[in-house]
Formats: sequence, structure tokens, C-alpha cells
Amino acid sequence: MVDAATATAEKVRTSVEDGVAIIALNDPGTLNAAGVDMVAGLRAAFERHAADDAVRCVILTGEGRGFCSGANLSGGGPAAGSSREESDAGAGLETVYNPFVTSLRNYPKPIVAAVNGPAAGVGASLALACDLIVAAESAYFLQAFRRIGLVPDGGATYLLPRLVGKARAMELALLGEKLPARTALEWGLINRCVPDAELMATARDLARALADGPKSLAYIRRLIWESLDAEWAEQLHAERTVQRDAGRTEDFREGVTAFLQKRPAQFKGR
Repeated sequence: MVDAATATAEKVRTSVEDGVAIIALNDPGTLNAAGVDMVAGLRAAFERHAADDAVRCVILTGEGRGFCSGANLSGGGPAAGSSREESDAGAGLETVYNPFVTSLRNYPKPIVAAVNGPAAGVGASLALACDLIVAAESAYFLQAFRRIGLVPDGGATYLLPRLVGKARAMELALLGEKLPARTALEWGLINRCVPDAELMATARDLARALADGPKSLAYIRRLIWESLDAEWAEQLHAERTVQRDAGRTEDFREGVTAFLQKRPAQFKGR
């Protein structure tokens, strides 16, 4: 018999190479549906790599033909209760999914999503919570909630209007149609759309560029995420405060020295 901890670990695969951690959703039979157990495994993996100084960037992807098909309604995801009065399809969001996507937004290191197939429901939200998104040409994004009488979640109603505008966000959420990766690129929802065979190589190249970068990359991602809610004066003050912190890093001193010596900087993430 497989215990719960082992089952959770089996649904998330991790590896580390050259400062880049790869975290892969590993339940191909469900197209990596994100049940509560899988999200627990994801959160543990991200927390472990956040504390590892050797890891300077993370890639999030899926095993098999899908990135993430959404919450696993048959295995620990939000589901209807025994009666209309007793059911609470939002309970799992409050206790599991929302804390996790929030932890991605607040993560101390850059995150690259490598979307290798369908990114549906909360799976799309997981991708959007990353800093850079690379998608295979065969991938697509889907707000499927209307099909089961629910609403977009995992931060989708927050991020989509900010990324693609109100009209397109309404179209995606109200019609529930597939958004092909190529169109997602045209709309500004993702950063790259590449042939399927080039997906992981492209994601690794981006991740390596981030892993080789200075500590200030963590500050940059934080400032941009926080800017989604900030007023002008507030954001200017945040830039000033974080610039002070960046200017006290070893990487800043190395960057200036390398510039004056006309050589590439060797950043250490410190």
C-alpha cells in the first residue's frame, strides 16, 4: 500500500541542474489534474527550492501531453457537496489553491512556465502566476468553468483583464473557448510560442539566463507583481526603497566593476 506522503511525492517530479530547478506535475493519466495532494507536493517542492541557494530559477511544467487540466474534481479538488445548501466549491480555494498561487506570486526567485499541452482551469492560473511563460505550439489555455457552472479561479479573474484587457478576458471566461498558444502570444498572455520539440530547450535557455543574473532579478519580479495594485506615487517609492537594497548587493558591485573593466559580469545571486 502506498501512503499519502509517497503518493503526493510521486505526483510531483523535481530535478536540479546548473542552478535551475525543474518542477513537473506528474499525473499524465489525468493530464496532470491538480488535486489537493498534487498542490501539496508542488508547494513542498517550491518551498524546498526557495531555501536552496544553489537554485536561482525554477521551471514549472507537466509530464506527458498536458501542463495541467485543472482541479481534480474526482480526486480532491473543489467539488459539489451533498446538497445545494451544504456545498461549498470555494472551500478548497481558500485553504489550498489560493495560498499556493499567492506563494508563487511572492516567490523569491524567477519562475518560468513551460506549457506543454492543455492549461485549463486552475492549470491556466498556475501558468499565469509564473513570471515568464513559454508554450508549445500544440498547447492551449482554457477557462472551462462555464461548462460545469463555476467561475474562473486561482487568480484568473484578476490576471486576465490586466494581461489581455476586459474584452478578451470576458470572451475567454464567458465563452469558455480554447485559446491556442499562438493566439495567446499575439494577445500578450505569454512570452514565447515555440515548436513542441523546442519547448524545454527554450525554457531552459530562459531559465539559465535568469539563473545567471543578479540578485536584483528577485527584486524586479516583486516590483512588477506589486505594481498591479499600486498607485503611481506608491510604486515610485517602492522602486526607490528596493533600489537601495539592490545597491547593497555583491552583484551590484560586481556589475559595476565588470562594466568598468569591459568584461561580462559574473553574478552569484548575492
